[in-house]
Amino acid sequence: MKILVIGGTGLIGTKTVAKLRALGHEVIAASPNTGINTITGEGLAEAVNGAEVVIDLANSPSFADKDVMEFFETSGKNLLAAEINAGVKHHIALSVVGTSRLQASGYFRAKQVQEDLIVRSGIPYTIIHSTQFLEFLGGIVASAQDGDVINLSNAKIQPIAAEDVSSFVVEFALCQPINGMVEIGGPEQFELADLVRQYLAKIENPKKVVGSSEALYFGSPLEEFTLIPAAGAKLGKLTFEEWFCLSANK
Repeated sequence: MKILVIGGTGLIGTKTVAKLRALGHEVIAASPNTGINTITGEGLAEAVNGAEVVIDLANSPSFADKDVMEFFETSGKNLLAAEINAGVKHHIALSVVGTSRLQASGYFRAKQVQEDLIVRSGIPYTIIHSTQFLEFLGGIVASAQDGDVINLSNAKIQPIAAEDVSSFVVEFALCQPINGMVEIGGPEQFELADLVRQYLAKIENPKKVVGSSEALYFGSPLEEFTLIPAAGAKLGKLTFEEWFCLSANK
């Protein structure tokens, strides 16, 4: 089966492409670096032609409100139009648990627009809502840093390893479209501030983490369970400790 992976050279994309190829599928890893660009349209029609499944794992290179909205809106419209023309049978997109609850953030408003475009497209689809990747802990630290202090919410978080995310993406790519949303997350829950304390201790970073119910998460306030998947979510296997050991040994 021919499968097109948008963002196929990124963190989740490279793992997804490798797993699908190992199963014998014809997989195109699409990114501007490979000559396939969902913003300009370069190479897109040719790449989509003959594909039964398209997996959209692309992310905006800028998180500024205007930039991220333009990225997801333009990329989504161009990709879906190409898929309609090519008769794609299944569109899969990776989004975020709690997107509809985080609309104070420009990034999550843009992800909601992306999801709405998919739902209205008429293409059979599966939207995967994932919790935050463990690999993005460094990004969370950078976003909340104020000098030597990291200001973070005490809300719950249930992060998932990229390895597990890619396995779920492959699983859904090889299933029938659900024309709805499914949630995935990691096997453990933490308080966000406490998890970052543990992470910083492991990488021997002396910065202080201050937990507060008032701290924002990428510009959006959090309630206790905003970032937690609902009951029935599919859960990955790798714990925080297992993930850290694996990543430290690479």
